[in-house]
Amino acid sequence: MIRATLSLVLLALALPLAAAADPQTLRVLTWTDYIPADLAEDFRKETGIRIDVTLTNNEDIITRLRASNGAGFDLVHPSHDRVAGAQEQYGIYKPLDMRRIETDRLLPEMLEATRKNTTVGGEVYGVPYLWGTEGLTVNTRRARVSDYTDLCSPELKGKTAIRSVRPVLIAFAFAYGEDPFALYANPTAYAAMANRVVDRLIACMPNIGLVFSGEKEAQDAFRSGAVTAAMFWDAPSWALNREAAPVRYIAPTSGMLGWIVASSIPARGGNDEGAYKWINFAARPENAARITKAVGNFSAARGTLKLVDPKLKAQLYRTFPKGFVNIHWYENVPAGIEDAEAPALARLRAAAASTR
Repeated sequence: MIRATLSLVLLALALPLAAAADPQTLRVLTWTDYIPADLAEDFRKETGIRIDVTLTNNEDIITRLRASNGAGFDLVHPSHDRVAGAQEQYGIYKPLDMRRIETDRLLPEMLEATRKNTTVGGEVYGVPYLWGTEGLTVNTRRARVSDYTDLCSPELKGKTAIRSVRPVLIAFAFAYGEDPFALYANPTAYAAMANRVVDRLIACMPNIGLVFSGEKEAQDAFRSGAVTAAMFWDAPSWALNREAAPVRYIAPTSGMLGWIVASSIPARGGNDEGAYKWINFAARPENAARITKAVGNFSAARGTLKLVDPKLKAQLYRTFPKGFVNIHWYENVPAGIEDAEAPALARLRAAAASTR
């Protein structure tokens, strides 16, 4: 506890060293490629506002904003399930003024889902930016799989891949007939579920040839033939498919996992005007299509499909021929859940390390 507190204090001391709030600079905490450099330059030309990008992930967003009480950045891109809990615990965001956002440019279903997940005390703290899914990727010339549990099939021994992270717990729980989101209100029951899933994954570990941490590692394993099937996500899987048609991204029978990246404004951000301008600028169809091209995931803006690469659009329709059905959209992560699952994940990581 002392070490964790000290880390937050040191981070808080470091944050003011970053550029001070400036109406001509928009400080954004985001993921790789989510703000393409050429689009940021077009935004600067149009508005006079330069974008200063810092790369991040969900945990880092919460840590940084918690340490600074919501200062240091003007716009952040957390997953839609990681906003409400952080706001309730730490008060790191400010309510969005929905009148300043051109919501008619956003897909209604994405807007409603994000509004639902990011509303706290009647105030909305996020609007959708991008969305994506995690499912199964398989070399169809070498194997057939239909659900996550097929990664443990004897005929695929040593040829499958997963990560040792919470999405694996969630996905395999659904495949084993459990509903992990229904247990979010009961951390003790959730921890028991996580341990049941990990027990099965540990038994499956000899079957798993790769426990990866990044997309390039998994892609290279498919390219070399070391891996035949994996729990993987959409954009890098579609990229593999464009290289080699037999590598397909498919929906598991127990359902994909779905996420939405939100745009949120930190509680003590200094350039709200710039943040709202970027949110609206990025939602224009022509700009949203450029973001989709850079990231490989689809924008939450309306009217973009006719502007994206036809090959990528074809992949989207092939993966989702019936639209957004059988997708488990991530529920808000309540306080205590990550602590509840930590021992199970630690056991999974130890088992993975012992087999390497």
